[in-house]
Order: sequence, then C-alpha cells, then structure tokens
Amino acid sequence: MTATRRGLLIAALALAVLALVGSVVAVAAGVGRTTAAGNAPGGHVTSTGPGRYGSGMMGGSGTGASGYGPGMMGGSGPGSLGPGMMLGAAGSWQGGGWFGLAGNGQAVTSMPAARARAQAFADRLGGGLKAGEVMRFSNGYYSELLTSNGQGATEVLIDPASGAVSIEYGPAMMWNTRFGMHTVGDVAARVSAAAAVKGAQAGLDAQHTGLTTGEATAFPGYYTMHTLSGGKIVGMMSVNAVTGAVWYHTWHGTFIAMVGE
Repeated sequence: MTATRRGLLIAALALAVLALVGSVVAVAAGVGRTTAAGNAPGGHVTSTGPGRYGSGMMGGSGTGASGYGPGMMGGSGPGSLGPGMMLGAAGSWQGGGWFGLAGNGQAVTSMPAARARAQAFADRLGGGLKAGEVMRFSNGYYSELLTSNGQGATEVLIDPASGAVSIEYGPAMMWNTRFGMHTVGDVAARVSAAAAVKGAQAGLDAQHTGLTTGEATAFPGYYTMHTLSGGKIVGMMSVNAVTGAVWYHTWHGTFIAMVGE
C-alpha cells in the first residue's frame, strides 16, 4: 500500500470514528446513563436504562471493548480496516476488502437470500469457509461463517436493504485473532467454553436481566452464545477466550427467526 493511499484510509477512518462518536452520544442520551472506565485493560463502557435486551443491558467490558447502542462498533488499539471500506448509512462497514462485501443493489428478504450473501463473502475470504447458522433480527441478518470442518471462523452481518456483508461489530471485529482487526493467528484459550458460559451468565445476572445463556460456539479468540428468555432466543453475547471479558451484542435489535447450517 502506498503512503498516499494509507493516508487516505486513515483520514477516512478518522471521519468515520467522529461520526460514530456523535451517534453514540445521541444513543446514550436516549437510553440512559453511560459510564466509562477508560481503555486500559479491564476498562469498560456500560449503559443502563430502557433497552431491547432485559433491564437495559447495553454494554461490554474488558480490554479495549466498548458496548455501544444499535448499529455501533466499539474498540481501541492499533489496526487498519483494509482497502475500500466505508461506513454505511445503517452504521455497518461496507465496501470491498477483507472486512466487507459491497451490496449488489438487491434487497435481502429471506433467510436463503441472506445465506447466499454470507456465502458470497465466505467465498471471498477463501479457505473453504461456509455460511452456518443464519438469524434474522429487526436490524438485519446475522450469519456465522464456519471452516470446512465445522469450526467457528467468524461472524458477519447482512444489510437487508442493499445486501452488503460485513464482519460483525464488536467481538468479531476486535477479538477475532484470525479474521478481525488484530490478526495474530491462533491463540491458546485460557477460558474454557464452560467457563465462558458461566462468566456470561454472571454478567447477565449482575445486570438483573433475567436472561440465561445458551451453549458457547468457539471462534478464534472468543466464544459467542445465544441469550435466552424463558428458553427462547432474544439476543447474543460473547466472551473473550483469553481475558474472560464479556460483550453483549446490542446492535441486532429484536430477534425474529433462525435457521441452522
């Protein structure tokens, strides 16, 4: 990458971050109180007040993690977003490059169509990745991407209006050690799947949400699990496989439906 192009990318990213900050302020003002403990290890951003998931739980915790409102992405530290990326109107990273697949101008109105778009992005990433579980939320579609042997690779979001696909905000972008912003390869997990579920449940209980956690799916550097109310899916959350930090996915909206692999 030339110095000129790198400079343009950094400038574009800076503008996008400024837009995000402005949106976060507006969201925080609407949903309740926001407190921050900084960007040092263990720092966190948590919002309280009315929300989509239980008692207004709209936050994440851990190293460089931020819990923002719907359509927001958090995190800090070095890293670049890759070529051809831009912040879409819905708050998703769209365009070419490693982190996104530009929309095809066709609305996504069904699970098969969402899976097809997720698979198109998986094909771009290569390595025999395939679209697994697909979920429909009020804010768009979600799909996990799996390796050829069925292991978790990463998670993506599909914009229903344009068909654009992007690496999911939050853990998939910030914690994934193979497909995220900080690619360091495979990292040994210090937190087991069982411990991750326990830690996630402790986080939910601390926020008095009344929610429970489902089984943990391992991705490079972290785990993701469904959150349940009365045994029914309502949302998702993740746990860092090294630090044990918990990050609730606040950007999906209301859960609508799901189809398996």
